Amino acid sequence: MRTSPPPSSAPSSATLTAAYERCRRLHARYGRSYYLATLLLPAWKRPHVHALYGFARYADEIVDSFSMGGDRSRALERLASRLTAALGGEPVRDPVLPAFAHTVRAFGIDHADVAAFLASMRADLTVRRYATYDDLLGYMEGSAAAIGTMMLPVLEPLPGEDERAREPARQLGLGFQLTNFVRDVREDLARGRIYLPLADLDKFGVTPADLAAPRATPAVRDLVALNCERARDHYRRAWEGIALLAPSSRPCIRAAYELYGGILDEITAAGHDVLARRATVPRGRRLAIFTRNLLAARAAAQAERRVGVA
Repeated sequence: MRTSPPPSSAPSSATLTAAYERCRRLHARYGRSYYLATLLLPAWKRPHVHALYGFARYADEIVDSFSMGGDRSRALERLASRLTAALGGEPVRDPVLPAFAHTVRAFGIDHADVAAFLASMRADLTVRRYATYDDLLGYMEGSAAAIGTMMLPVLEPLPGEDERAREPARQLGLGFQLTNFVRDVREDLARGRIYLPLADLDKFGVTPADLAAPRATPAVRDLVALNCERARDHYRRAWEGIALLAPSSRPCIRAAYELYGGILDEITAAGHDVLARRATVPRGRRLAIFTRNLLAARAAAQAERRVGVA
C-alpha cells in the first residue's frame, strides 16, 4: 500500500503546481459527477486523477469546442508533439501537460493507452458517424476504455490483481462514455456528430432530423432505451473490479458508478426522452450517494493508516 505519491523527476514546483490546479479546475467544471466522487479519494491521489481527466478534457476541447478557431488538426498535433517531449522529461510550456506527464511517469502509465486516446481524438476531426456498435466500440477503445486503464494505477489494484482489474476498468470507462453519448444526443448533433450507431437508427426508423426535434418520438425513445441497456451491461461487467482496488479507492468508484448509473435512471424515468431536457441526477440523490460513500471512505482510510503504523 502506498501512503504518499511515488517519487519522480518533475519540472519546477511552480509550473507543476499550476498545471495540477488547472487540471483540477477543468475536472470540477466539466466532470461534475466524477469530480464529486474524486473527493472521496485519499488527498494524495486526487491531483493525479484530476491530471488524467484534465488532459482528456484539454484535448477534447481542441476537437469539440464551439469557440475554438483555426486548424484543429494542427493544434492537436502540436499538443501531441509537446506531450512527447513532456513524457521524455523535457520541460514544456503548457498549462496542463506538466501535470499529466508527471502523473504518467510517476505511476508507469502505459504510453500505448495515451496513444490510443489521441488516436480517438484525431478520429473526431474526420469521423461524424459510426455504422455499427462494434465500430463505435473501436472509437471508445481509445476515448473511454483507455482512460479507465490509465486511471487504474492511481486507484491501486490489490497486490497481484493488476491484470484482473484491467478489464473492469475498461468496461467502466465504456459505460461512462456511452451514458454521456445517450444523454448528449442533441449536443453532439449540434457539433455535427451522431455517436449512436447508424444501424440502430435504421433498425428503429430514426433519422438525424428526429434527433434534432424538441421531443423524442417513440422510435427515438426505443433507440435510447437500447443504448441505455448497453451502458448498463458495461456497468455490470465493471462491478467486480471495484473489489480489486485498494479499499480507500473503492468508495470513489462506487460513488461514480452510482452517479453515472443515476443518469441512466433519470433517462429511464423520463421515458427515454433525452431531447426535451438534459438528464441530471437530483441534488438530493447526489448528496445521499456522496454521504453514504464518505463514511466508507473515512473507515477505509483509517484502516489503511493503522496498517501503515503496525
